[in-house]
Amino acid sequence: MKRYLITGCAGFIGSNFVHYMLKKYEDILLVNLDKLTYAGNLENIREWLDDKRHVFVQGDICDKELVTRLFSEYDFDVVINFAAESHVDRSIRNPEIFVQSNVLGTVNLLQCAKEAWYDQGTWKTGKKYLQVSTDEVYGALGKEGFFMETTPLDPHSPYSSSKASADLFVKAFHDTYGMPVNITRCSNNYGPYQFPEKLIPLMINNVRHHKALPVYGDGMQIRDWLYVEDHCKAIDMVANDGKDGEVYNVGGHNERPNIFIVKTIIEQLHDRLQDDGISEELITHVEDRLGHDRRYGIDPEKIRRDLGWYPETPFEKGIVLTIDWYLEHEEWMKHVTSGEYQTYYEKMYRVV
Repeated sequence: MKRYLITGCAGFIGSNFVHYMLKKYEDILLVNLDKLTYAGNLENIREWLDDKRHVFVQGDICDKELVTRLFSEYDFDVVINFAAESHVDRSIRNPEIFVQSNVLGTVNLLQCAKEAWYDQGTWKTGKKYLQVSTDEVYGALGKEGFFMETTPLDPHSPYSSSKASADLFVKAFHDTYGMPVNITRCSNNYGPYQFPEKLIPLMINNVRHHKALPVYGDGMQIRDWLYVEDHCKAIDMVANDGKDGEVYNVGGHNERPNIFIVKTIIEQLHDRLQDDGISEELITHVEDRLGHDRRYGIDPEKIRRDLGWYPETPFEKGIVLTIDWYLEHEEWMKHVTSGEYQTYYEKMYRVV
């Protein structure tokens, strides 16, 4: 039985990964560690809480005593670190929180893995640490070209800087100690269970309630969109077959401007709900984000060539699947948008 420590399992990508793995594998144990911050929601993995292949632990990846105990109790074969503060806007307001979770938390996981797996200069066989990162560590692209694994790191926000720092610590543990590691860097994910501070679920929720649709600047920032299940598939492949020490970019070749995403959601929901109150008149341009990168785009050729992965879900299909999910899970949305999130929303998306 392969034993995994999955951190950040109640968040967006982590919870989708839990669903993917437990549906795919019978002979597996997932120990899921999550602090349950505002973006972590046990409802995301409720159906697996009583499954014998799944153990949930509420806790902080910065808690050395707790993480050490988990390594001792379960003798993990693989650590996959999804845990991170991930919203750029929040990092601009509170960068120190991102250093704590994304940098110090990663270093603690690496240290605990090293202490459990490394003995007198020899690593136990079959062990791996996988860091889930982001294309934002590369900075911004011009109108041409794509991010490759060899692209220099050039982060522009406190969030991306914290993720780049974490990546460099992972690399350092490989280069210094020989720790078996991989790093994946993905483009913008979308799909079920995404917290509605992110573009797609935010717009779906606001459209449903005829609320203003806040669009940064002119809305022509371009992102490469990746359906979350395709990303989960890539992480599984890298965890099992990724070459030691390698970085793998995971992208969808689905580049779209933000304003196109917003207008697509409006069109889809207008037609689906037959609601004339849903129109482009809801779009409200707000002050652009500080240091906002203009374009991201990933070249996924390396992971396709080495591991046979490719994005199976075109955007036109993925956006329909995503909208369907949110329409079918209105109670989930009501729950996660209550309380503190509403105060944060008012602060962040003021009309200009």
